[in-house]
Amino acid sequence: MQEVIKASGISKKFEAAQALKDISFEVNEGEIFGIIGPDGAGKTTLFRIIATLLLPDEGRIQVLGLDAIEGFKELRRNIGYMPGRFSLYQDLTVEENLNFYATVFGTTVKANYDLITDIYSHIEPFKKRLAGKLSGGMKQKLALSCALIHKPRLLVLDEPTTGVDAVSRSEFWDMLKKLKQHNITIIVSTPYMDEAMRCDRVALIQNGNILLTDDPRSIKKGFSRKLFSARAVEKYRLLNALREYPETLTAYPFGDSVHITFRKDSFDESLYEHIKKAGIENAKITEAEAGIEDRFLELMNTGNESPFEGGKGDVI
Repeated sequence: MQEVIKASGISKKFEAAQALKDISFEVNEGEIFGIIGPDGAGKTTLFRIIATLLLPDEGRIQVLGLDAIEGFKELRRNIGYMPGRFSLYQDLTVEENLNFYATVFGTTVKANYDLITDIYSHIEPFKKRLAGKLSGGMKQKLALSCALIHKPRLLVLDEPTTGVDAVSRSEFWDMLKKLKQHNITIIVSTPYMDEAMRCDRVALIQNGNILLTDDPRSIKKGFSRKLFSARAVEKYRLLNALREYPETLTAYPFGDSVHITFRKDSFDESLYEHIKKAGIENAKITEAEAGIEDRFLELMNTGNESPFEGGKGDVI
């Protein structure tokens, strides 16, 4: 399988801040590859290097078979880049923005309309509206249309669903799946762990380091302990009580519950007694299936005897 991106030992520093630390990974042709991690993990820096907008301090990156530094002019004609912040001209209309980007790349909207029709059709009724007056979801669709209008071989999407509603997020990912029919390789970053499951493969990144690269289901299966879910009306009191329990290894909030692991992969009645002494009634604890979030936190804590200090600290 042909490699569209091959990064080897990429590092980048901004004054005292080390944004990327010896990053290495490959992205194969035709796949949706996710870079998954929290804010500040290094995702945007990495994407700007891939898009030839930033030079690495160390290492080498090849994109579409070309060196990203020496071949940057050719690459820019074949990469569609959608930055995390909306960067189109807000005082131009939807239609004017799209025509402008088509002209910059030496093409027309008509020539590649079939590529963007599923996306642009959502906002075409508003083509005379100023871009700055669009909703978050509509801005997202316009930005994606502009990134695609020159029919790129590689689409680089930096946190494209941040700040939009859940319905728009779901629609956006449905659109990305359809783009695979056009043999476009997609690399996308997100802080949302649920979106990782919609990628073919993902790399988990934290503090400029890639923790693991694999397909999402294999990452989930890699969780090494038994996981339990605890629920009670007063969730945060429950969380603190669980963290104070001597046999707790990890405990962190997860939706309306608390996910827990124990040093011996099990618990006994003393846990319920401990919770009742904390003034919490009717707590329920059941075994749970680990998700990609759980595996991510486990990887972050690798090498630490405990993610808490004295059993009471915040999970890392």
